[in-house]
Amino acid sequence: MQFTLKAVFAQLVAVAFFATNVAASPVAASVVTNAELDNWLATTDAKLTYISDVDTTNPLADRAALNTRVVYCNRRTNNVCGGDCTVYDGNARCLNAPDTQCLSATTNVGFCDRAGCGGSCNQYSSCGTRLDNGFCYTPGTRSINVPFT
Repeated sequence: MQFTLKAVFAQLVAVAFFATNVAASPVAASVVTNAELDNWLATTDAKLTYISDVDTTNPLADRAALNTRVVYCNRRTNNVCGGDCTVYDGNARCLNAPDTQCLSATTNVGFCDRAGCGGSCNQYSSCGTRLDNGFCYTPGTRSINVPFT
């Protein structure tokens, strides 16, 4: 079998073309279900603080089932998220979340490196480092953008 310089060069160009067009994709994080989140809340030893937009005097409170629930915490140990955690139950809000290291949510949320949901932002669904129980490693997070659901 004889290889010519021209044939070898053409093969190298073809390999380089295909290699550069293959994009690395982040590990997709699926949102957690309310049942999964309830189980984590019931079994964690993290210190929990609850905040909510749900008004119990509101006649539309049944709609709260459509709310987004987000848990964001200030410590990560290996694949475990914990420490001091805030549990949000509500809708369409920018959460002030300084010192957040990891988060989990029942819908796709954005997390940003500046207050006010500004600066550089990413999505929970495109989490780069998944942790146990549906959490995503989000170092440098300062705010969380909760969508209208």
